[in-house]
Amino acid sequence: MSGINYLAVFLAVIAAWLVGAVWYMALGKSWMTALGKTREELTGSSGKPSVAPFITSFVAELVMASVLAFFIVQLGPVTLASGIATGFLAWLGFVATSMVVNHRFSGARPLLTLIDSGHWLAVLFVEGAVIGAFGM
Repeated sequence: MSGINYLAVFLAVIAAWLVGAVWYMALGKSWMTALGKTREELTGSSGKPSVAPFITSFVAELVMASVLAFFIVQLGPVTLASGIATGFLAWLGFVATSMVVNHRFSGARPLLTLIDSGHWLAVLFVEGAVIGAFGM
């Protein structure tokens, strides 16, 4: 994947992961209500969340940022504006649409869709902004 700034990708992942932490700290109670779960149901008998979802989210965001960087480079030029625009279009065309369909079929509450899709919009904005700001 020529032309990709891998430092920018890594920093984009860190920034996006932090955005997710802040997002769900702020919206955690609403998210659990929309999910229809209690903290105890999510943490089990230990009372602490499993590390597995955090590792999964980091790896997924690494893949997402790498693919987003590929799109940004291919569409060129690599700028802050093009990074943000590409992040938004990836969210709109792939993430939000898939999430809305899955949530409607699974019977998830609309609030859950708003919270989760809003998180991914913020993630893709931040990843696109960081990758775009670094340029090639």
